[in-house]
Amino acid sequence: MSLNETVANVGNVAVIGGGRMGSGIAHAFLLAGYNVRLVEASEAFQEEARSRVVRLVEASASRGALREPIGDVLGRLTIHAAVANIAGCDLAVEAVPEIFELKVALLAAASEALGPDALLATNTSSISIARLSEVLPEGRRFLGLHFFNPVPVSRLVEIVRGPTTTDEAVFAARRWVESIAKTSIVVADSPGFASSRLGLALGLEAIRMVEAGVATPDDIDQAMVLGYKHPVGPLRLTDIVGLDVRLDIARYLESQLGERFAPPGLLVTMVEAGLLGQKSGQGFYTW
Repeated sequence: MSLNETVANVGNVAVIGGGRMGSGIAHAFLLAGYNVRLVEASEAFQEEARSRVVRLVEASASRGALREPIGDVLGRLTIHAAVANIAGCDLAVEAVPEIFELKVALLAAASEALGPDALLATNTSSISIARLSEVLPEGRRFLGLHFFNPVPVSRLVEIVRGPTTTDEAVFAARRWVESIAKTSIVVADSPGFASSRLGLALGLEAIRMVEAGVATPDDIDQAMVLGYKHPVGPLRLTDIVGLDVRLDIARYLESQLGERFAPPGLLVTMVEAGLLGQKSGQGFYTW
């Protein structure tokens, strides 16, 4: 499939990384009718990734959101240990943790495995598309596809255009997003893009308010949910995203944009204590 062809709900999509985000992305494309190759290096992580996707598909079935039997949906999912196995895919989305060296290694391998017209994307929430594209032979088909957590219920995908990303690639990305019943926005390659930068600013200030004893986490969240119609408060969202993830993004944005993004001491202390939010069972809330 060339970049300027209309995206149909047939074809092969690769997702590199089977954690919470990668599994959610795989689920979205499976429900839309695509064949999905999910790449995870270790056998243990492969089984965890498969289990996550199965749970998401079963949850969709319980809500009446499937257009076909569960077995048919999951029959289009394959798990692979090596990035080389994505050869022949029309789209590949890298969704590993926000570690620059890890991302560039996998993106370079993906670029080598994919055909010349396949779209290559990263799900990074903050790392520069320009920096990541430096490892690629050429960046015309490379961009950011920033999905939001939890992927199954979030309607937004942020398309991040790099300095060499073509109009053709952006158009193709919009069609891919549309095909999975989500809405896209297009932003320039800048630190934190639009969503992470704004979301983190709110989240960090909420943490500072807890640190200063202004109010409890629940009351701060209620203020934003009831007063500003946010679907979830900034502290509960921090738990869902992961305090460690938020800390990594804060440190990166501090290095790029200055001390207004310096992480509060409470966030650093909680991460050091292993209080990472939903994934550890305890953060600002007990899960």
